[in-house]
Amino acid sequence: MNLVDWVTDLMHTAGAPGAAMAIALENLFPPLPSEVFLPLAGFTAAQGKMSLLDAIAWTTLGSVAGALLLYWVGAALGRDRVRRIASRMPLVRVSDVDKTEAWFLRNGYRAVFFGRMIPVFRSLISIPAGVERMRLAPFVAYTAAGSLLWNTALILAGYLLGDNWHLVEQYVGIVSKAVLALAAIAALAFVATRAAKKRSKSEV
Repeated sequence: MNLVDWVTDLMHTAGAPGAAMAIALENLFPPLPSEVFLPLAGFTAAQGKMSLLDAIAWTTLGSVAGALLLYWVGAALGRDRVRRIASRMPLVRVSDVDKTEAWFLRNGYRAVFFGRMIPVFRSLISIPAGVERMRLAPFVAYTAAGSLLWNTALILAGYLLGDNWHLVEQYVGIVSKAVLALAAIAALAFVATRAAKKRSKSEV
């Protein structure tokens, strides 16, 4: 049984709570595609297996539940442990962690809200929020708000497209690949720049 069949069976068997479970897992394991699960939930609602409002409400609840688990992972790691890990990584400085921390403290709530609508990062953004021990009530509120917008858009698309719900995955998948490509380019540029600086210092 492939992933789509499993999620389809889950939603048909458990209804909207099954959709919530699928989205919670998607939050915990970013390679699982929300751009498949959410339109499929919309299509399932169009078939009468659940109501549209239930699909949106339950998947948003699943998003928040998954985000909270990752928040506590970040909280368990803690700032000092992250700094120790960074100090042992090649080409990474503790000051890089400090700069990232300062940026997150300035933009944390906005980052959580908008991050929920960016493929892949929509899950990962919860970890630095936990590391920084962002106040829990605002974290949940911004996570729920961002998730509600993202989930509603994809569920409605699946609901309206009907049998063609899979087209959502094709177009959102392009965006996901573009985001990953930009992140990879940024990471490579960072490593190349840091390695060049290290070589220039050793030659002096």
